Amino acid sequence: MTTLKRFGKMSMAMLLILMLVMGLAGCGGGQDQEAAPAGEKMKVGFMYIGPVGDAGWTYAHDLGRQYLVEKMPDVEPIIYESIDDNDTAKAEATLREMAENGCKVIFATSFGYMDPVQRVAEEYPDVVFMHCSGFKTADNVATYFGRMYQPRYLSGMIAGKMTEKNEIGYVAAHPIPEVIRGINAFTLGVRAANPDAKVRVVWTNTWYDPPAEKEAAKSLLEAGVDVIAQHQDTPGPQQAAEEAGAYAIGYNTNMREFAPNANLTSPVWNWGPYYTKVVQDVKDGKWTSGQYWGGLEDNVIELGELAPSITEEVKTLVEEKEEAIKNGEFDVFDGPIKGQDGELKVAEGQEMTDAEMLEMMWFVEGVEGEIPSN
Repeated sequence: MTTLKRFGKMSMAMLLILMLVMGLAGCGGGQDQEAAPAGEKMKVGFMYIGPVGDAGWTYAHDLGRQYLVEKMPDVEPIIYESIDDNDTAKAEATLREMAENGCKVIFATSFGYMDPVQRVAEEYPDVVFMHCSGFKTADNVATYFGRMYQPRYLSGMIAGKMTEKNEIGYVAAHPIPEVIRGINAFTLGVRAANPDAKVRVVWTNTWYDPPAEKEAAKSLLEAGVDVIAQHQDTPGPQQAAEEAGAYAIGYNTNMREFAPNANLTSPVWNWGPYYTKVVQDVKDGKWTSGQYWGGLEDNVIELGELAPSITEEVKTLVEEKEEAIKNGEFDVFDGPIKGQDGELKVAEGQEMTDAEMLEMMWFVEGVEGEIPSN
């Protein structure tokens, strides 16, 4: 999840493979699993890209770990923080250490861990490896992620209703499909609620750099935006909005405490129930390899607490759209959708496939800014 990113640059061949397996959780090769001896706790490993104190991506995963331990007190978590996913040797060594220490399940929570997971998993066929956001599986490797673009859209609706200047800023991490997909979903939500509003994007090329992310938000505020959104792992942009008397949309976790007056809501991760299900399936011998991409209906992602400043009218509007997404009556990327240049990208009556969303490298109409080449 550093510069090599969570979803990274997927080749078309890789995406074709993904199309065949995406959503097939419960399919694929089975895995022989040994339960921990009676009276002995089951060890579960967690490898994090950043520090738990980032208040964002890693903290969200650690909240999931805490939920798991609360629901399954016979689990003993083994945690490794700040493992750079650009350092494949260190990632592999960490995975081996967890396996050697008796972990029966290992959650690797960054895209860049993908190849190290594949290599180490071959050495430990009796260990279950769960890789967040990747696309490579094996008999004892599965992948998992959430359709964060859904709450992004809902938060965009709120931003569109709350802006007075019709200028909204977005502090973005890296120019990869995951981030671009979120910007587009957010902008579609903004424009659905307020067709006159635009979303101005700046890039930091960081996941975790609080000062840089805060400065990027400041530059947008100085340029005249009155709402700040973000795809970053720290609350830096929220704090910049708070200091400027503007509104803000957080990410990863509920960031209200860092910007009590600015924060309107945050699209958040809710890993706990999923982690608990995976570990329970392993214990019961029911785990199978596959790929999971859950949505609002699964509660793995959700729209966080709404600020008191949001009117009941807006809350009702958002609640109705959320229900439509959960029921399958509405999809964020249903056509018609125009690109930034006005060209029709998704025709009326059509919707984007998962593979198309996973390779998205273009902006929708209403976005101001460019996608830099990597």
